[in-house]
Amino acid sequence: MASTDARDKKTIGKLSKLAREVVRDINAEKDPSLSIPSRSLGNVTFDEARSIIELGDQKQQRQLFNVAHARKFMQTFLIADACRELIDEGKTTSIRDLYYITKHTLEGSRQNTFEDQDESDPIIEDLEVTIDALREELHLFATNKGSMVGPMTIVDSGDAIDLRRLGSGGWSIPSIVESNVIQFQECDAEYILLVEKDAVWRRLNEDKFWRANKCLLLTGQGMAPRGVRRLLYRMHKELKLPVYVLVDNDPWGFYIYSVIKQGSINLAYESLRMAVPKARFIGMSSMDREAFQLPDNVTIKLNDQDISRAKQMLAYPWFDKKAWQKELKTMLRSGVKLELEAFSNKGISYISEEYLPKKIRDRKWLA
Repeated sequence: MASTDARDKKTIGKLSKLAREVVRDINAEKDPSLSIPSRSLGNVTFDEARSIIELGDQKQQRQLFNVAHARKFMQTFLIADACRELIDEGKTTSIRDLYYITKHTLEGSRQNTFEDQDESDPIIEDLEVTIDALREELHLFATNKGSMVGPMTIVDSGDAIDLRRLGSGGWSIPSIVESNVIQFQECDAEYILLVEKDAVWRRLNEDKFWRANKCLLLTGQGMAPRGVRRLLYRMHKELKLPVYVLVDNDPWGFYIYSVIKQGSINLAYESLRMAVPKARFIGMSSMDREAFQLPDNVTIKLNDQDISRAKQMLAYPWFDKKAWQKELKTMLRSGVKLELEAFSNKGISYISEEYLPKKIRDRKWLA
């Protein structure tokens, strides 16, 4: 029996509409086809007014009676049918598990529906963008990656969890964080701090930075996964909390920040539901080396990849701002980068007791 949850009903409606359109083509004796928004780089644009990366209007047709399309056409409906069954049963599964659920040998042949997961994952993304639904709304999850602590109580699948009382590990952020799974209750936080590195998050948590500064402290353990980004978006929008991002002083840290702020090229079709255009870059800045008198021996020389990436970023429209141009050019001119752990040279808790409080107090961030 189908789920009675409003979100699930909406997703079921979108999947059913997709099937009805194909049946309509068949009844009209037409070649059944799907119109799928193109996820190519050429169909990605930057909306300056909304400050997000978004998908354009280009679409590709996938036709059943086209030899080049038939396999993917079949695969799309296999995935859609499996997701519909998950929703009906009120269950979730991993994208790896879905691959095995939908893989079988076609009767009377030696052909498999899928040869490997690299074939099924893009079909899931095609389905997402075609019916305008998050993967998580299709009841698909990824491995948990990320932690959070802070002055807030949440409800996770019916269980109340006080994020103030989770010890050194924090709450493990799931990949499905939609409102039917995660609800926000009592919240005394004044802002959200997303930290790139787990080791730095652990330092801040051990120092109870979140308690002294009344913030929600998150880490995505590197590039923030979908669950963390979606949770950030929800908390920013629903709780009206500002978002600060703390990353290494290198092109890769800067890129992590830009993905939080504008969205990513690969997931341009989800920017409206993941990007936080008002997110602020709190550091680590190329100017912090001088401002906080960090010694030369904690710097790391930029490698060829770093230099190439920084030059690429200078040309991105979302980095075409005076402050960011100065930031990137200062890094290139200096020839060095810095890790957040460099602050430990000035004391194990310098980052939590001196650096971050001063940055926020002095409003020394980039937007």
